[in-house]
Amino acid sequence: MTTPADVPDVRDPEQPGRLLTIERDALIPLLRDRAGEDFALPVAACPGWTVRDVLAHCSAALTRVAEGRFEEGVFSPEANDRDIADRAGWSDAQVVDELDRGMGAAGPAIARAGGRLDGLALGEWVHAGDVRDALGEPGAYGGAGLPDALALLARITRERGHVPLHADLDDLDEPLRLGESGGERTPGRFIGDGPTLVRLYAGRPVGAPAFELAGVEAKELNIYG
Repeated sequence: MTTPADVPDVRDPEQPGRLLTIERDALIPLLRDRAGEDFALPVAACPGWTVRDVLAHCSAALTRVAEGRFEEGVFSPEANDRDIADRAGWSDAQVVDELDRGMGAAGPAIARAGGRLDGLALGEWVHAGDVRDALGEPGAYGGAGLPDALALLARITRERGHVPLHADLDDLDEPLRLGESGGERTPGRFIGDGPTLVRLYAGRPVGAPAFELAGVEAKELNIYG
C-alpha cells in the first residue's frame, strides 16, 4: 500500500479496524505464551506503566469504543489511570481476553465514527509496539499492519495540518507524503524504514537504526507531544 504525494486523501473506513485485527492476530498469541513476570516489566515509552498497565489501558479504551461509552473526560490521563485501577483485581489472562475482544469489536464503531476515532486505532497499534518493545519481541511498530498504519498516519497528519514531510521508505514503493503546510513550508525529507518513521511520529526511542532526516527536527514530528 502506497500513498504518493499527488494522490488526494480518501478515507477507508475499514482501515482502522483492519489494523487492529491484524495486530490482534499477532499480539494475542504472543501474550498468552508469556510468563506472569513479563506483565510486570516496565514500558519505556509509557513511564510509570508496566506491560500489564498498557494492556489494561488499551483493552479498556477499545471496549469503551465498541460499547459507545464516551463519558465526560474519557481518555484523559485520570480516566486512563482509573481504567487500569478498575482492572487491578483481574488476572493477566482476563486483561488479555478483554484486549482480544476489544481489538476485534472496536473496528465497526470506529468505521461509523467518520474519522473521529481513527487516531485512537493508530494509538492502540502503537501501544502494541510499546509492549512488543518492552518484551524484547521483534516486529515492534512494524509487521503485517505497517502498510495500513503508515497510510493512516499519513492521512491523519495531513488532516491535522502537521509539519510536512516526504518519506522515502524501504517498506513502500512510492514516497509517502505526511503533514500539510499549504505551501508555507518546504517539506522535510525522511529516508529510512517504516518502523523508525512510526517511532519518530509517536515520540518513541529510535535507537541506532540508520535513517536520514532533513528540513525538520525529530521533535516536530511527534503527534503526541
